[in-house]
Amino acid sequence: MKIMSQFHQLTIKKVIKDTDNAVIISFNVPPNLNEIFTFKAGQYITLKTKIAEKEIRRDYSLCVSPKSNELKVAIKKVENGLFSVYANTLLKANDVLEVAPPKGRFVFEPNKSTARIIVGFATGSGITPIMSIIKTVLEEEPLSKFILIYGNKTPKDTIFYAELLDLNLKYPNQFNFEFVFSQSDEENALFGRIEKNTVKYFIENKYKGIIVDAFYLCGQEAMITAVSEVLQEYDIRKSNIHFELFKVSAPTDTVKNTVDGSTKITVIIKKKELLFTMSQKSTILEAALDEGIDAPYSCQGGICSSCIARLTEGEANMLHNNILTDSDIDEGLILTCQAQPITPTIVVDYN
Repeated sequence: MKIMSQFHQLTIKKVIKDTDNAVIISFNVPPNLNEIFTFKAGQYITLKTKIAEKEIRRDYSLCVSPKSNELKVAIKKVENGLFSVYANTLLKANDVLEVAPPKGRFVFEPNKSTARIIVGFATGSGITPIMSIIKTVLEEEPLSKFILIYGNKTPKDTIFYAELLDLNLKYPNQFNFEFVFSQSDEENALFGRIEKNTVKYFIENKYKGIIVDAFYLCGQEAMITAVSEVLQEYDIRKSNIHFELFKVSAPTDTVKNTVDGSTKITVIIKKKELLFTMSQKSTILEAALDEGIDAPYSCQGGICSSCIARLTEGEANMLHNNILTDSDIDEGLILTCQAQPITPTIVVDYN
């Protein structure tokens, strides 16, 4: 029996060209699906379609606030990016895509009575979940302030450039931003990249003495690593630094599975239990898909959280992990796209 993950067909409401290489896509959500597509600031949706007869799944962060009554993502065209090129060149209003309900662990929980300072660091399309968080702070935490430090090549390449200017005009006492451009020397912007010296400049100069309650980082691995290391040098607790990777370098700490046998695996999904035997050289996700189980997944690279499941029996090694914390792992959570079994039997619960 083939067990299907939960996708819904949604019609595209509008496609707006935001930069030469990025579009903003909004969806029509029918009333009967409103509850299913309720989300928290910072979460993403998985889009699924077929391109040249091949099924393609991609995760895109929502760029609107939960109170907006909108479902909207920004998609930046990347070189050789099959779906991103398709979205930027062919998708239009009234086209239909399969969309999975929002998920993700990079979330912001607003508190109307809280007064806090939040700082976001973003590069390129990493702005999308940060944008959702910014709008949520401004709409639902009137006593709080948000400072954005956002890196791009030029203003022309900057997703949401005009919208960020408008937010600053609308909420001058709550929202401030700093643009960092690597290929354009602009007035009231920093020239260069978001790297260690950039972070130190903001901490020791313009924002010296400001006590920040939480940091949200999103973009490429090099930026997130640099910012995180500097913040910790200034005694910022790791628990106050939240991040989401959009792209990682090749892993250097991969744990190779030296076991070369088979495992009897039970997969629990959608209240069904499926039992089969898999090679210990395969990942749990690969084996599940080979069995015709449409288990949740997207990136298959260990940087999104779509394929998370709980290991309730047995053991597995993860080849790569940029998502789960030590406490998550202690609770039995695994990234099934990276996990290879090392015991004769295992039980994996996707519920």
